[in-house]
Amino acid sequence: MKITDKTVDTGKLEWFYREAVPESPNDKPPILLLHGLPSQSYTWLPILNQLADNGFQAIAPDWIGSGLSDKPEKRDFAYTPQAYLEALTDLINTLKLDRLSIVVQGYLASVGIQYALQNSDRIEKLVILNTPLTPTAKLPWPMTQWTLPFVGDMATQDPLLIDRTLEGGSGFVVSDEKLDVYRRPYLKTSAVGRALMVTTKNLKLAKAMPEIESGLKSWSKPALIIWGMLDPWLVAEPVEQLVKANSQLELIKLPEAKHYPQEHWPDEIGAVLIPFLRRQVV
Repeated sequence: MKITDKTVDTGKLEWFYREAVPESPNDKPPILLLHGLPSQSYTWLPILNQLADNGFQAIAPDWIGSGLSDKPEKRDFAYTPQAYLEALTDLINTLKLDRLSIVVQGYLASVGIQYALQNSDRIEKLVILNTPLTPTAKLPWPMTQWTLPFVGDMATQDPLLIDRTLEGGSGFVVSDEKLDVYRRPYLKTSAVGRALMVTTKNLKLAKAMPEIESGLKSWSKPALIIWGMLDPWLVAEPVEQLVKANSQLELIKLPEAKHYPQEHWPDEIGAVLIPFLRRQVV
């Protein structure tokens, strides 16, 4: 098993991604893991290792504007959910992922759910960790600051926003080794901060959330929701109500985890994620 760093050009944009290649592949479709803000694919490293150890091919890209992927100016890329959806579709097609399972976590990762809802024939299974799902979801104050005139310009150029956001959302200290990786793009170019500010401004949760909630209520494929119950930004109750509305949705609660559960609870996540992905689809 090995995890390799790769890039791919879709003809419009260049994406960076990490790919886990198992030594003994199973017969399941590849897994695509999508991170939230202001993270990058590095957040999935422990999960990628677990997936590969269990025979799964897995791919975790950096979103456009994040990590080591392209960071075009907004005149060249709109940084709206629709723009991200089109770019994600191009990536999936370029990688020839004709059938796949998708794992999402965080703000912006809801675009992955939108892709699944619009392309359900290509989706084997859907896994959701602490991602906006219902109209009650709001942008938390630390991210709202990134959208404010002048304040946002300064905040998104400060590499320490990574420390404040990841540690504030997860409720635990993130190691210096990890933070060094997350900060690195901000130290190399101001483009990543500009992309983050524009992306956050354009999230428009009030428009996307009713579509996602409605789509999940009628979702007919296996779906697993793994939820950090102490998330300070996304409360669990609306998610619990959503799960009650559709028997295809399965909820696993992580009692002590918060907004970025994969950062501190990868073993607990893997313990439920791997059996779910292995389960035969009836």
